[in-house]
Amino acid sequence: MNSHPDQAELALLLEAIAQTYGYDFREYSEASLQRRLVQWLSRSGCSCIEEARSRILGDPEVFEGLLRGLTVNVSEMFRDPQVFKALREQVTPHLKTYPFVKIWHAGCARGEEAYSMAIVLEEEGLNGRYCLYATDVNREALSKAREGVFPVKDMQLFTRNYQQSGGRSSFSDYYTARYDRALLSPLLKQRMVFASHNLAVDHVFGEMQLVLCRNVLIYFKKQLKDRALRLFDNSLAPGGFLCLGMQETLDGREIAPRYREIAPGTRIYRKGYQ
Repeated sequence: MNSHPDQAELALLLEAIAQTYGYDFREYSEASLQRRLVQWLSRSGCSCIEEARSRILGDPEVFEGLLRGLTVNVSEMFRDPQVFKALREQVTPHLKTYPFVKIWHAGCARGEEAYSMAIVLEEEGLNGRYCLYATDVNREALSKAREGVFPVKDMQLFTRNYQQSGGRSSFSDYYTARYDRALLSPLLKQRMVFASHNLAVDHVFGEMQLVLCRNVLIYFKKQLKDRALRLFDNSLAPGGFLCLGMQETLDGREIAPRYREIAPGTRIYRKGYQ
C-alpha cells in the first residue's frame, strides 16, 4: 500500500469528503493533513488509498473515525498562563462594564481552555452575567467537552497553569477526583453552550464581546485563515476582543487595521469602534 498519498490523491479525497459530508478540509495545511491521514491509514486496515476512499465515502462511521484523526484535540487548561493572566487583568475589566457578555470559543476541542475561561469569568465577578459558546467541528471532541472529565494525572499541570495565570482560589475547588478521573464542577457548565460549528463552511455565530480561537488557524491555508478571521470580525461587537494562539497573528491580515494588540506577545487584539 502507498502509505503516503500524493497531492492529487489527497485533493480527490478532500473534494469527495466535502461533497459527501459537507466537511471542507481543502484549505487546511497539506503537510498537517498528510501526516494525520498517514496515521489514520496505518490503523485502518485498508490495502490502498482507493479502498480507504471507498470506505470513507460509503460508511459514515468510518468517516467519523477519520474526522477524529484529522482534527486536533490536544490542549490543556490555562494553556499559556500568561495569556489567561492578560485575559483576567486586561480584558475582564472591560467585560464587566456590560450587563451581559457573550463569548465564543471556536475550536474548543475537549473544552480545556473553554472551562479555563469560565473559571476566570467566575472569579472576576461575571458569574451569572455571561454565556460562553464553545464550538468545534469534531462532534466526539464536543461530547468529551460536555462531560468535563479529564485524566486525574493532568491535574498537576492544570493546577500549575492556573496558579501562574493568577488564579484566585485553589484549583482543586473546581474538580472532584474519582479514581483516575477528575470531574469538573457542574457549576462551570451552567453558562456554557457546546455546539458544532465548521469554520470552513458555517457562518457568523452572533454578536460577541470576546472571541477565542487558539492554535487552530496554524492548520489553515491563507484563504481559510482569512475566512475564519472575517467570521470572527463580523461576530465581534465594536470594542470586542479577539484571542489567538501564540503562533498566530493578525499581521498582514485583511482585518488587521481594525485591531490592536492589547499587550505585546499576548495575541489578544481589541477591535476598534469604527
